[in-house]
Amino acid sequence: MEYSRSLKLNHIFQRLYRSGNQAANKDLVIYCRKNRTKENRVGITVSKKLGKAVTRNRVRRRLKEVYRLHEDRFLPGYDIVVVARSRAVDAPFQQLVKSYLSLGAKLGLLREEEQ
Repeated sequence: MEYSRSLKLNHIFQRLYRSGNQAANKDLVIYCRKNRTKENRVGITVSKKLGKAVTRNRVRRRLKEVYRLHEDRFLPGYDIVVVARSRAVDAPFQQLVKSYLSLGAKLGLLREEEQ
């Protein structure tokens, strides 16, 4: 990820859940909030309810790859948390891409020419 870092601190996740903008669809929920840097910080959450570690890690890897492939379409300067829902486990990759980008557009995270 060229323009982004991983989001790992629990208090930032909690701040986004409390006071960030959010959008949801059947596969994902995305929380976002402006940060004071010139790069995005991206965190991915996959609940234990979705399956064992192998399943959760697979979902996490797929969501990271969606962001990596489309990173240049996102505006810089945001904290973003992506929460996987149960349908994300069995969703085809293209459906995850469509869900991710549509939620990004709904929250105003994508560049103007891409929406």
